[in-house]
Amino acid sequence: MKSLVTLISPIQDGCRLAIGKEETGASIAATLALIERGVRRLHLICLPVSGLQADLLIGAGCVETLETSAVSLGEAGPAPRFTAAVREGAIKVIDGTCPAIYAGFQASQKGIPFMPLRGILDSDLMKHRDSWKLIDNPFHPGDRIVAIESICPDVALFHAQACDPHGNVFFGRDRDGLLLAHASKTAVVTVEEQIDGDFIQDPIRAGATLPALYLDGVCVAPGGAKPLSFSARHGPDTEWLLRYAKVARSASGFGEMLDELMVLHRAAAASALSE
Repeated sequence: MKSLVTLISPIQDGCRLAIGKEETGASIAATLALIERGVRRLHLICLPVSGLQADLLIGAGCVETLETSAVSLGEAGPAPRFTAAVREGAIKVIDGTCPAIYAGFQASQKGIPFMPLRGILDSDLMKHRDSWKLIDNPFHPGDRIVAIESICPDVALFHAQACDPHGNVFFGRDRDGLLLAHASKTAVVTVEEQIDGDFIQDPIRAGATLPALYLDGVCVAPGGAKPLSFSARHGPDTEWLLRYAKVARSASGFGEMLDELMVLHRAAAASALSE
């Protein structure tokens, strides 16, 4: 168990950082801590998409390269700082598709150099991706297939439901957290709560538990995904997200919304400590 500041210490300038989609669990608490610390030149890799989490890091100037298949606020509209950064050429974008990004992570998870994929044959993306190679199926010469290079991030970051005193993390139904941790060199996770017992020995939780050996650290951060939805615990703060999508179109507006979010998470952390 670590403090939030200590938890994010493996995420250094120039780090290849992997994050998941909102349904996996976006650790906004850790994201804000990274912004506050002033991390720079991140190569941010989304499995396979992101929204507010990536937009916050981009808006705060933390991202140099972004590898993803999409960044969007969903029903709230386009991600404003991502949109501005692309238009201004402020970040390098490595465009992908959801299946291809999953394939790259799965290759790393299995410890192999690439994963074959057929669905992107003849895609225009092939012209722009040195890490995707057109090869012959070795079992049927003349049958073309795409080799997707392994994606091995330095650190994976996500939010999960709970940990036990041994550092094992229960991630629940969405299994992308497991893939993020297995594919990356290490992982750091924020959780809603710590629960007594041993999840590995729990017949109900064991199948949806990430063993501590894959983690550098865990931090209890109740509400760590807010204002995004998280599991069945809470829905999104739709009003805040709609306001962010509008106000953060300008750099000054983004600063105001970021400050507001920082205050909200500091208050939540103080409340959790007092309990």
